[in-house]
Amino acid sequence: MGTHGFRVIGLLSGTSLDGIDVAAADLHAEDDTVVLTPLGELDVPYPEPLREGLLAALPPNPCTAGELTRLDTGVGQAFADAAARGAEQLAGGADLVASLGQTVFHWVEDGHVRGTLQLGQPAWIAERTGLPVVADLRTRDVAAGGHGAPLASTLDQLWLRGLAQDSGHPVAALNLGGIANITVVAGAEPAIAYDTGPANALLDVAAHRVTGQRSDVDGRLAFSGAVRSDLLVRLLADPYFAAAPPKSTGKEHFNAPYLDAALAGLRPVDPGDLLATLTEFTAVTVADQCLRHGVTTVVASGGGVANPALMTALARRLPSAVIKTSDDLGLPGAGKEAYLTALLGWLTWCGVPGTVPSATGARGPRLLGALVPGAGPLNLPAPLGGTVTRLRVAEKAG
Repeated sequence: MGTHGFRVIGLLSGTSLDGIDVAAADLHAEDDTVVLTPLGELDVPYPEPLREGLLAALPPNPCTAGELTRLDTGVGQAFADAAARGAEQLAGGADLVASLGQTVFHWVEDGHVRGTLQLGQPAWIAERTGLPVVADLRTRDVAAGGHGAPLASTLDQLWLRGLAQDSGHPVAALNLGGIANITVVAGAEPAIAYDTGPANALLDVAAHRVTGQRSDVDGRLAFSGAVRSDLLVRLLADPYFAAAPPKSTGKEHFNAPYLDAALAGLRPVDPGDLLATLTEFTAVTVADQCLRHGVTTVVASGGGVANPALMTALARRLPSAVIKTSDDLGLPGAGKEAYLTALLGWLTWCGVPGTVPSATGARGPRLLGALVPGAGPLNLPAPLGGTVTRLRVAEKAG
């Protein structure tokens, strides 16, 4: 490994399908604490034909086995290129790649997850980089009765436990991606984490319809409109919000047909009002869950943090809470999920379970993922054992 610690490249593409998030982290254990040093992050856009192919394959659209195979290869090759760039540009060489892939289907029936499919064949990454790859990080938790999500709970519980103990109040980590999820960390209690509902999923659909752009840039449309209470009431009536955690959702549920069904029969909703209402919808569903757990500090990350209309609505709905970003605590918010992926890969490599059963609903903690060897044989370290209880984010030297 040379003079550096153990360097992991974390890769994923979120439900917004914007491209590949890449992060490089240096990881090592000090007693019961994992020390994560962020080395940098990259955002690698998908080639446009691949992005269009992925969007066309998402529910409720049909998709053939042939198309799925082509996409699995295309995503694998794109991830392989992104991993090679990350290893070279961010880490100056790496020891392991961890990939969460591209989720295309999360199969939920009667509140139970029956299966989950992530594309991005890891053999392409191993072949391109020569490094071992940990991939398919969700399925084992699903097989153990869990939701396979939100895996952010693993990082959040380790990272925020000290903050919760010091303040004496629950702290929530909030990720605002296509879907919003929270992890509630309270002192010695097991963390609770689940998807609260959509964050940007419906906002992006509506913005694209109205402007042709991928999102409501700077929340401009939302700021220009007013909340339509008839539409908001209809959206909030979805049974998902009343269901007890653990629970997870995705774009199989919150998508364009969902929005059409919510708008059906209402008097026409103008573009500004539509975006204002959907922004409020995300803010209400997130804030309600923070209030339910008595959260006094929210640590936000994900693409939604860059939307001032959403952050303003959230602050209005949580007047007594302090809202920070993960950047404020030293972890770059834009790359937080990629750093999470690197952490999950490192935990598997070290023989440490990567799940929080109280968050995913699994029967117990599980070692995650499938290992694909790199250019040489796998040479795993002696297992650490389940001793890691905290995470400290360290500053990069120099």
